[in-house]
Amino acid sequence: MDSLKLMALDADDLAVISAHVQDAVCKIADLSFDARHGVFSLAVNRFVWEKADRRGKGFERRRSVIAFKRVNAVRSIGIDRKDRDGVLALLALRFAPKGEGPDGTVEIVMAGDAGIALDVECVESQLADTGGAWETTLKPRHPAD
Repeated sequence: MDSLKLMALDADDLAVISAHVQDAVCKIADLSFDARHGVFSLAVNRFVWEKADRRGKGFERRRSVIAFKRVNAVRSIGIDRKDRDGVLALLALRFAPKGEGPDGTVEIVMAGDAGIALDVECVESQLADTGGAWETTLKPRHPAD
């Protein structure tokens, strides 16, 4: 099994994780914040971009978890938390520093003008595939700007 496990400790590392989770989908019920331990996580179905260039073969998705540590606060926009079966499509992960220090905001950008902002002490994130892969015939497409 070729499971992916990545860790991010700065904005450049987070950009690598962002590339791997672009077009991941999750249900609103799969978002979790443990305020006591300062951990925000998303369980997602990740499109496996690293294998998407195979010609004549199907594409795949994998069940994965993205975890952010050292989270002080969570804010969201465009997400109805009561709609637990609502589906979100992840577009990007970004970090905006607050000043000279390591603290700032991790932005989880979703399709449809939805998003989540995590106030963090520093960038500390992990991506881990947690389950097997399944085939899909659909490759996410983005219209040219």
